[in-house]
Amino acid sequence: MSKEKVDVMIEGGKASAGPAMGQAFGPLGVNIQDILAKINEKTADFKGMKVPVTVIVDTEDKSFELEIGTPPASELIKKELGIQKGSGLQKLKKSANIAMEQIIKVARMKSDSMLSKNLKASVKTVIGSCGAMGVLIEGKSPQEINQEVDSGKYDEMINSEKTEVSDEKNSQLQADLKEVNDSLEELYSKELAKREEEKEKPAEEPVAEEEKK
Repeated sequence: MSKEKVDVMIEGGKASAGPAMGQAFGPLGVNIQDILAKINEKTADFKGMKVPVTVIVDTEDKSFELEIGTPPASELIKKELGIQKGSGLQKLKKSANIAMEQIIKVARMKSDSMLSKNLKASVKTVIGSCGAMGVLIEGKSPQEINQEVDSGKYDEMINSEKTEVSDEKNSQLQADLKEVNDSLEELYSKELAKREEEKEKPAEEPVAEEEKK
């Protein structure tokens, strides 16, 4: 019995036929539509997220089985926050402000695939993903939060695997995000004004040699 593994990344519940799928499965002689239907059935709960899928095909009888992975941490973070993408201009605007409880939730979902030694290590990995997306944690930068995690500030929350965020805290997170973004916008405006001021300054005329003496 010979088996072939094919790894694909698809949007949950929306796998469709295309050149990439044809190239991956065509040589194996399997029914691509059957595979796509099964993938969509198994990944329906991950709607709107990219999901890694391994298709294991028996090359003799053309049967197949699926191994569904968990979406990348960045996809789970976006889903948790209800945003489409991270910030492409992190110095000008932060895309969101996530609670530590939500970080723990994502870390729990990813802990097996991360192969981390414990949940705290998984939490730090998720915090790193937030940094790449321009996402604040508890109103602070990922660097600051990592230092606090190392100091043990969130040990009780992590050990109890707390994942629920109160409405009051959610409101505070949004207020903190607005305050940070308003501050970044103000700094950027000042920087632009300074650059314009520099441009408008008249160039200094060279001093003649005789005047220097």
